[in-house]
Amino acid sequence: MNSKRNSFIIKSLLGLILVVFFINIYFTSQLFFNKSKYKTLESNIESIQTEKTKLLSENEKLKNEISQNEAKINEVIKTSKRAYLTFDDGPSNHTLKILDILDKYNIKATFFVNKKDNMDKIYKEISDRGHVIANHTATHNYKKIYKNQDNFIADVKALDDFIENITGKKPSKVLRFPGGSNNLVNKSYNNNANFMPDLAQKMTDLGYTFFDWNIDSTDAAAFRQKKDIIVKSILNNTPSVNTANILMHDLDPKDTTVNALPEIIEGLKSQGFIFDSLSHDSVKIQFTKVN
Repeated sequence: MNSKRNSFIIKSLLGLILVVFFINIYFTSQLFFNKSKYKTLESNIESIQTEKTKLLSENEKLKNEISQNEAKINEVIKTSKRAYLTFDDGPSNHTLKILDILDKYNIKATFFVNKKDNMDKIYKEISDRGHVIANHTATHNYKKIYKNQDNFIADVKALDDFIENITGKKPSKVLRFPGGSNNLVNKSYNNNANFMPDLAQKMTDLGYTFFDWNIDSTDAAAFRQKKDIIVKSILNNTPSVNTANILMHDLDPKDTTVNALPEIIEGLKSQGFIFDSLSHDSVKIQFTKVN
């Protein structure tokens, strides 16, 4: 009886030892496996960190290169010769022809318009093609607009509202005074010797940027100026400037201006000019000084 009992105890102990042994083997193998996984993970992390450091270094180099290139580009832009083609008094029956010529050369221009009936499609076409619609007063009526500041401001705002209603875009607030910011015609309609300087400052204070011109096409010097005179008036004078704000007119009698436009563009390109439309950041050609 004792012998059977002892045999059972021995078998039980052996079984227990075997269980403990296999458990120990299992956990030992798991520990080894986990250590291996840990080492692999650790190696992967080190590789990722090395790659990250490499990428950060390359990114820094790229940023430096971009910064250097931007500085070079800005310097080129700053020193480049700029031509601003501007058309006053439109729109007219020639406006679409002008737009087509500008499209052909991929040039954006500035149209200093007035308020005209039955021209909504033309105003919208100017805007939709990416050109600047600038303010040349609604009426261009010297007697009215140069009588006092209130009249001038009301006329400008009337055109702003008119254009915004047609195009759906906020006014550019780019302005050209009829006759220029130093015109003498205003003296016939008010008694203020400082009328234009005061008005120029007032419009500036209201957030407008006004532009005069430094290259005159002379297309307004005659009812229908000769094409060759228009071309020469521009191209003979542009070599002396880096910024050319070119005055032309978009009126029905001015078909020779339209005919001259391709030759003008080709000539300006050959002189090294690039083309742009006017904005508040453009070089300000102004006859009258403002703060």
